[in-house]
Amino acid sequence: MFKNIESKLLLMLCIGTFFNFHPSAFNPLRAQDIHFTQIDVNPILFNPAYSGFFDGNGRFGLSYRNQWASVSRAFQTYAATAEFALLRRRYYNDGLSLGVILFSDRAGTLNYGSTAGNLILSYFKALGKSNDNFISVAVEGGAGQSGFNINELLLADPDDDITHLSSNYFTLGAGAAWFYQPNDNFYFKLGLAGRNLNRPNISYMEGDSTFIERKFSAYARCEYRAWGDISLLPLAALTLQHNYTEAAIGCDVKWYLSESSGHQISLSGGILYRWRDAAMLLFTAEYNAFLFALAYDANLSKLTPASKSVGAFELSVVYRLVRNKRVRRGAMPCPII
Repeated sequence: MFKNIESKLLLMLCIGTFFNFHPSAFNPLRAQDIHFTQIDVNPILFNPAYSGFFDGNGRFGLSYRNQWASVSRAFQTYAATAEFALLRRRYYNDGLSLGVILFSDRAGTLNYGSTAGNLILSYFKALGKSNDNFISVAVEGGAGQSGFNINELLLADPDDDITHLSSNYFTLGAGAAWFYQPNDNFYFKLGLAGRNLNRPNISYMEGDSTFIERKFSAYARCEYRAWGDISLLPLAALTLQHNYTEAAIGCDVKWYLSESSGHQISLSGGILYRWRDAAMLLFTAEYNAFLFALAYDANLSKLTPASKSVGAFELSVVYRLVRNKRVRRGAMPCPII
């Protein structure tokens, strides 16, 4: 009796907590990671190899996601990131960066979720003396705890007892990225990442196995300065995690309002389509060292009758520690100069 109840309970929790799922992914039960729509705004949430690619001595970000509030208690995800330049060697055209990710994810009436922290060490190097072509590789390690509020749990058999109210786990990841910007009117970047490579076990039952499955992601983005101060930024992203596949494609339009030596101001907006799941509207505003972003997911999946197409709201703020008063516009930030 208890094992059946526990399986159904965790199934419900994983659906709420980890955003998207495929039914066959729970045989045996498997969990998925936190999810954010805005890939470029806080990029190390998507790929650890993006750590270090910014103008300045550091970059800090806050992200918040509120999802499916029309269906049940809103599924809420918080994330904070920090990146620091550890080393820049102009002679060798390379450097090191340290990144930190802290996140908390809570969902449903049982307040189920996880709290975790990851450390990232990335190495980047220019492929040539012109600093227009870079590669970056990174390793990531972290620890977390998942659990739920036992006071809200109702069991069919009062004699049933839960072995663990929380589960501690460790996770490993890695990533690689390539950046290319031959001129001020065009850049291209491509990233590949793998997370949960050790398949952490977050079971709440003695002798049972509930894994966070390995997740692999690929991402491509380019910017083309099409009309003076207007740029087009198409993108494509793919995520694979056990039997779950997420594919997204879209395009942003960016308007550079100011690019003077002391001011960098821009606005952008775009639409992104996640295959058989959601249509997303994205807006960003950049003011010197600050970046503000807003995203809205309109649900298009089979949950639409219950969600009434209300998906998720997402907010992000990013701040760079600029090395001097002059803010450089470079579409692909140079981490060395």
